[in-house]
Amino acid sequence: MGNDYGNRSRSKTYLKVDNKGKKYIDYKSVEDLRRLMTPNGKIYSRKRLSASAKQQRMIAQAIKRARFMALLPFTSGTL
Repeated sequence: MGNDYGNRSRSKTYLKVDNKGKKYIDYKSVEDLRRLMTPNGKIYSRKRLSASAKQQRMIAQAIKRARFMALLPFTSGTL
């Protein structure tokens, strides 16, 4: 009878922490980055990922680096 608003699970964080305590997204973890992209190869929006603006910029930068180094494809041909 009560509301079910409190039953949401916590969203998964994509940030890793290095030994100095700085948060980052690793461009070499291809499987993690593929979960942040559509099947066509586009980067999901902030709303879909529940990411802050800073996190979204870090995600976009990591995906662009992985694409440049040929770890991820630019298009959906090989996703």
